[in-house]
Amino acid sequence: MKRADQYWARKACTNMIKNYLAFFLLLTVTTASAHGPVPARLTGSDLVRVGLTDSDTSAGGTARLCEQVTFSRGLRYGESEQNVLDVATSANKADISQPVLVFVGGDTFTGDTVAPDLSREVQDQAMCFAVHNGMIGVRVNYRLAPAATWPTGATDVAAALSWLHQNIDLFKGDVREIVAVGYGAGAFHVASLLAHPELQADQADVAAVVLVSGIYRAGKDASDSEKAYFGTDASQYDKRSIFPGILTIDEPIVLAWGAGDPAHLVSQGEALKDALCAAGHCPRTTILRGRDGIAAAFGLDGSGDSLAEPTLLLVRQLEARGLP
Repeated sequence: MKRADQYWARKACTNMIKNYLAFFLLLTVTTASAHGPVPARLTGSDLVRVGLTDSDTSAGGTARLCEQVTFSRGLRYGESEQNVLDVATSANKADISQPVLVFVGGDTFTGDTVAPDLSREVQDQAMCFAVHNGMIGVRVNYRLAPAATWPTGATDVAAALSWLHQNIDLFKGDVREIVAVGYGAGAFHVASLLAHPELQADQADVAAVVLVSGIYRAGKDASDSEKAYFGTDASQYDKRSIFPGILTIDEPIVLAWGAGDPAHLVSQGEALKDALCAAGHCPRTTILRGRDGIAAAFGLDGSGDSLAEPTLLLVRQLEARGLP
């Protein structure tokens, strides 16, 4: 491809990402329906074409965004009914392996959400966005507190990543270019997995992570949701945090939080950034602007920063480094 063509291709991709990558921040865990176990190694017959019927034809409408996308729903990676994941791929089969964006969401450790149907729709939009930008989209569901306590979230994510290492090539995903995007409680689970090698499953590594508005060390002011996951014994919180293990990892990190996030979330993000920088592993950081609406909060109106450009840059750097 000529240099000019490459430039305009990147320009078009960047513009699309500015419009849609903000949906990553709204990812939440949904409760999965019961599914029977699937083989450790899948076949092409497991792919299921999904027709989306919403009538919204705006740029972010699910039907519009998910045209020519194939989903495999509820693929079992563990023993629990909640140990399922979805994979979204292009209906037009790719000729080369593609980067994989793995979404691990969760408003809280107990999975509370006021609009589960909307959350599911937004998750689908995020996955379809990934597909239409030359990537594979994966959504991971995991067990929730209080039934599942620390470190279940991290071990479930590890099991899901191990499953992807065994199977994502069947979807034309590149195991060398898996980027885990964690939001809220999901950000802790992703970071905790990296910080605690003892929690990692066989072949559960990722190439990079994006951590958004997470709790990285619970404190004496822990919320009821945090206590449901970490327990009520505050003397255990430091040991169950991501410190100091997160300071020794090699994977690139994009770190984000909202300017309008609650003060404790902002301080959690700032503390993690400062600690990583002091350890010589400064993350690329984005502060998301506003909370008065989705356009202002995620920069879709051009008034503030978003995760679009740093995440795109991260993925393209992984592609360009030419891993053997």
